[in-house]
Amino acid sequence: MPVTLYDQDGHRCLMFTDLGHPPGADSHADEAVQSNQFLVVDGDTGAIIDPGGNLAYSELYLAMTRHFPPHRLEALLASHADPDIIASLDRWTTSTQAKIYVSAVWERFIPHFCKPGKTVGRIVPIPDSGMRIRIGRSDLIALPAHFLHAEGNFQFYDPVSRILFSGDLGVSLVGGQAAQKPVDNLATLLPHMERFHRRYMVSNKVLRLWADMVSTLPIQMIVPQHGAPMVGPAVGQFIQWARGLACGVDLVDSTLYRVPA
Repeated sequence: MPVTLYDQDGHRCLMFTDLGHPPGADSHADEAVQSNQFLVVDGDTGAIIDPGGNLAYSELYLAMTRHFPPHRLEALLASHADPDIIASLDRWTTSTQAKIYVSAVWERFIPHFCKPGKTVGRIVPIPDSGMRIRIGRSDLIALPAHFLHAEGNFQFYDPVSRILFSGDLGVSLVGGQAAQKPVDNLATLLPHMERFHRRYMVSNKVLRLWADMVSTLPIQMIVPQHGAPMVGPAVGQFIQWARGLACGVDLVDSTLYRVPA
């Protein structure tokens, strides 16, 4: 069953947290990392954000049909091109007519997930500066989040629900059941997110630029592609924590670059 993040006046945001994973598995016992997929519906139009890999496809497609007819999907939005984000693309291009929105950096890479010719005319490259993507009566805004963690990376902000779908930024490595419960105090998530962010985010410079950008938006919820949503005080707490985090190249020195003995 999906988690309803928002449902008002014909606008809905649903989150799927444990597709393709054994029931009750945690993030370490399962073979694959837990991941979230999102369905945003406005009226009779819908979009999937980060549709996932082949582990999630069949269950997501079937679960989605209970809430929205797949043939009405307008868009498949990919924050970046990792397998857990969009490796199921070949199957989505068969089962829907949706356009594929991904960073221009990855435009010529993601066809490798598909049989020859299946992405022709369907990829909409997102420029580095971002763009607005019309879904029904409203826009989803592709926000630049480059190097957080991918070279070409976007987050998707929904101004109706005021949800920021943040990709790999804000990740907490927990199981699918735990990921269903929004958290309002960042301290409870930090043991599950700090190590990931120090390794996967590229630099504090980029985090500070991101924090300055999102601080201009009214955000009710930050929902990452892995782990639990952040709500209430945890939203501001996370932005401040990220702003001050040393990570990636900030932490690299010569000890990491040695020829193995």
